[in-house]
Amino acid sequence: MALPPPDPQFVLRGTSAAVHTLHFSCGDPEPDIPLLFSGSENGFVHVWNLKTHRADTALDGHGRKSVYCVETMGAKDRLLSQGRDQRICLWDLAEGRTSVTDSVFTEHVGFCRCSLLKVAQGRWLMAMAARSLEEVEILELPSKTSVCTLKPEGGAKLGMPMCLKLWQLSCGSQPVLLAGYEDGSVVLWNVSMGRALSKLICHQEPVMSLDFDSEKAKGISGSSEKVLSIWSLNEQQNLQVYKTHELVNAGISDITIRPDKKILATAGWDHRIRIFGWKKLKPLAVLDYHTAAVHCVSFSDHSRPRERLLAAGSKDRRISVWSIYAET
Repeated sequence: MALPPPDPQFVLRGTSAAVHTLHFSCGDPEPDIPLLFSGSENGFVHVWNLKTHRADTALDGHGRKSVYCVETMGAKDRLLSQGRDQRICLWDLAEGRTSVTDSVFTEHVGFCRCSLLKVAQGRWLMAMAARSLEEVEILELPSKTSVCTLKPEGGAKLGMPMCLKLWQLSCGSQPVLLAGYEDGSVVLWNVSMGRALSKLICHQEPVMSLDFDSEKAKGISGSSEKVLSIWSLNEQQNLQVYKTHELVNAGISDITIRPDKKILATAGWDHRIRIFGWKKLKPLAVLDYHTAAVHCVSFSDHSRPRERLLAAGSKDRRISVWSIYAET
């Protein structure tokens, strides 16, 4: 008989608005106080102390416009946040500071989260949806130099980019971008050459979220429909559908594969978090706690597997934190 799904290990309250994005910083180099960053609809970024289960800091840099992306840049005191004020802010949180040190004006009005890739010590690439409807811009940080603008060729009508994932096979190899679009397609871009390598229609509706496992050359995407699409990348850099999985209820806001590539989590419009085995997409658990749509899911980067956590943020203003470490 299957075990009943667990309850959250703890719940974080106090954002006073819907939670749209989450990001952990628990691993090295300072593992003493594991942190969780959240971005809310009221424009605040909260920094949660996972030992006290309280927010240490509330950062206000987006003019009370919804924050839908937070990422750390190498260390937990270097933070990036993206909001509906069309700004991406860079923060310096060292020694208790709460100051925005730089910002990028995106001119994009959608909800597409930017994607970061570390390319060298202190150097990052950032992909973001550009002002022009179908374009993605790649910048280098901290210089903010434009690397390239990726636009569909030959009058292809893909609609707006909805989700982005920058990656590279190994340090020093060519950076690549996976982008999910409004027309339901996923496109693989060569960033250095600024051109599309492959395109695959994965969904009938806009691609809401995607994640990619570069070791297995396999990715997964979700949309407003009832289908998860799993696709692979062959050695000729062509995307192909690997399999699909039918869900009980429609609508996936977010998908994330755990760093150890064993399991993945989805955030559902049906208020539920679903856990799957990544190898065969075997359903493992349905976590039913929230009373409104779940907007985001994030796995912690604890160096010890036993300590790893899953956090989920919801329209109900709560963040549920789960311990679902599996021995296998």
